[in-house]
Amino acid sequence: MASLGDDLLKTVNKLQDLVFNTIGSDSLDLPQIVVVGSQSAGKSSVLENIVGRDFLPRGSGIVTRRPLILQLINVPQEEFDLDPSDCLYTSPSQARRSEWAEFHHVPNRRLNDFSDVKREIENETARVAGSNKGINRQPINLKIYSPHVLNLTLVDLPGLTKVPIGDQPSDIEKQTRNLISEYIAKPNSIILAVSPANVDIVNSEALKLARHVDPLGRRTIGVLTKIDLMDHGTNALDILSGRVYPLKLGFIGVVNRSQQDIQGSKPMEEALRDEAEFFKHHPAYRNIANRCGTQYLSKTLNTTLMAHIRDRMPDIKARLNTLMGQTQQELASYGDMHFSGKEHRGSLILQLMTRFATSFISSIDGTSTDISTKELCGGARIYYIFNSVFGSSLESIDPTSNLSALDIRTAIRNSTGPRPSLFVPEMAFDLLVKPQIKLLEVPSQRCVELVYEELIKICHTCGSTELSRFPRLQAKLIEVVSDLLRERLGPASSYVESLISIQRAYINTNHPNFLGAAAAMSNVVSNRQERERRRLIQDERERREKRRLKELGTNGTDAPEGEEETHGTEKGDPTTVRKQASNAVRSLSPATRDNPASSLNAAMNTARSLSPSRFNSQGLGGARESFLNYFFGKEGTSLIGVGASSVPGRDSSIAKHIGSASEPTFSQSVRRSDDAFSARTPFQHSARDDEELSRSRPSEFASHFGSSGEPALTDREAMETELIRALISSYFNIVRESIADQVPKAVMHLLVNHCKDVVQNRLVSELYKESLFEELLYEDDSVKKEREKCEKLLQTYREAAKIISEVL
Repeated sequence: MASLGDDLLKTVNKLQDLVFNTIGSDSLDLPQIVVVGSQSAGKSSVLENIVGRDFLPRGSGIVTRRPLILQLINVPQEEFDLDPSDCLYTSPSQARRSEWAEFHHVPNRRLNDFSDVKREIENETARVAGSNKGINRQPINLKIYSPHVLNLTLVDLPGLTKVPIGDQPSDIEKQTRNLISEYIAKPNSIILAVSPANVDIVNSEALKLARHVDPLGRRTIGVLTKIDLMDHGTNALDILSGRVYPLKLGFIGVVNRSQQDIQGSKPMEEALRDEAEFFKHHPAYRNIANRCGTQYLSKTLNTTLMAHIRDRMPDIKARLNTLMGQTQQELASYGDMHFSGKEHRGSLILQLMTRFATSFISSIDGTSTDISTKELCGGARIYYIFNSVFGSSLESIDPTSNLSALDIRTAIRNSTGPRPSLFVPEMAFDLLVKPQIKLLEVPSQRCVELVYEELIKICHTCGSTELSRFPRLQAKLIEVVSDLLRERLGPASSYVESLISIQRAYINTNHPNFLGAAAAMSNVVSNRQERERRRLIQDERERREKRRLKELGTNGTDAPEGEEETHGTEKGDPTTVRKQASNAVRSLSPATRDNPASSLNAAMNTARSLSPSRFNSQGLGGARESFLNYFFGKEGTSLIGVGASSVPGRDSSIAKHIGSASEPTFSQSVRRSDDAFSARTPFQHSARDDEELSRSRPSEFASHFGSSGEPALTDREAMETELIRALISSYFNIVRESIADQVPKAVMHLLVNHCKDVVQNRLVSELYKESLFEELLYEDDSVKKEREKCEKLLQTYREAAKIISEVL
């Protein structure tokens, strides 16, 4: 069994050498003993006692600043007949010594003098870790051949420290803990936790770290040092017996050389004899002396490591097979390194082109196998642009937000030229609605650009691991597809622009969804009546509130109630006239109030009779110039009836008359009576002319109209602007719905679908040329290095599998 254990350890040592020589790290998680302890806990002395040689550097602060992988190899005494020429660092008189050391970084050189070993460790540590007392993760591999050692593999790690000293990094404690945790967290590592006996065991940093990764204590061996330095009257018997902190592998006590012994160069053989005598004659430890000391520790470590290797070797073999499969798969992803013949190269290029085009199309169609689950991409992103981005942009446009009442009035006036307007001109509607339709062009063109950008993004994400081997080919593929998309961007944008121009070229007021002048007028009149009703209600509330306050005496006056209506105003004041007109409206009979035409005519006649001068100054001279006659002439009452055709008892033939072809044009539907201005006086006509002139030359007439240069809207002009605004909104909504439907269809046909159909042919025609094969199949240097690394790693794993197969 011992022979099998030795063979297993030799196998592990071979694997460790092989792995570190080729990989540089322990990817196989080989069984080893990791030595952990606080600074000055005695770790180095324990290792020196196990080896039987003084070979580790000593000093203040952190001395072990790199992991030291120590392989102890037992060699029988009869095998040490060495050739003096093999010992490059020793004299011929020392050549026949039975022990020597070898470093991995200086192969094939034997060091017989262990003071040279100590010096080499110091130099190699300073070379890699520097001289600022910092630590480094790169290990030092040291082999010691001796007939006085048992086969072991130990890893000496930097000691735990709390406070940085000198020029050590400020986070030296964190660096050390991370390094130790990296080694002891491996399931195949045995933890050798070194703790001083003269410090309470509950404060042991080594046991604390070990418990974190091995909470059940199944792979932790506790070592108590400095037992001889404990206070008189105290002992560590309870700890060594496992009654204080139980560990499955137990605690072992040792006595190391003191600092005075080290400075006095006390021989190691003598120190080991003194240790055995201490435990044998100490009253507290003499009963367990056979389970204490360095020799027992070495045997325990050897037995434990051998058993651990036997238990873990099948897992190591299984892990090795897994690593071989992963490496083989990674190597296959880099493809064949050599391409023989033009046919083979052409076939490879054609294959990569086809995969690229297929990936591009499937990304758009949503059939790709690499669809992201984190964000929208490909075709889903295009749908999002059409539905959410473009649709929201169109919905956010207010068709009349940039048109003020003065702008609409100016357009109406400019449409009539030098002639007085008899009706709302159809040209004014065309003049105003066309610029509003132009507002739809910006979001439509932006929609085309967003889809183009998304297609470019899809093009850049169509690469594969195999295609990444050839950066020039991948760049050419992206370049060709990008050129194709850029080529189709122009026709798509031009067609979308023409869609807007088509809508502006002909204003179809006969569209079935268009509101129409009659319905628009009905809505405007209804809205105005509703606003007037609310205003009258508010005035009535204010009047009642004033009366209540007056009765309570809050205003401090006793004015007669009859003077409340006219207080602060004169005869003909607009407020007084409005209130009297509203009282007249309320005094009308219900039948009269139900008829919008009769109601408005009666209210306006009453107001005119109350204040003739003011009413006439507004150009409303008689009953024929009510709001209805003002816009629709003699048939105004009949036109208004359309808006209420659904009311019972209303003549439905009127609605049919308005909605049929008997009123085909916009101007006829909004015609007005020729007598609308018959009641104006010459003074009023000249005022109208002054307003027109002040519109075109405001600086010359500023004194007549104030600083703004713009007169207030008359009731007629307010009605006109409301009517035009309603008609613009109605027609704009029709055009908006049409554009929202046509633009995505145009983009899909002219840009997306066209590129999908021709991308394969374009790639072949542009790149499948024999003169380009060599350039396109140029491999990146980094890919070559990765392939060589994979080949070397796979070869290493195969050799490791061969080594394991020799013992299993």
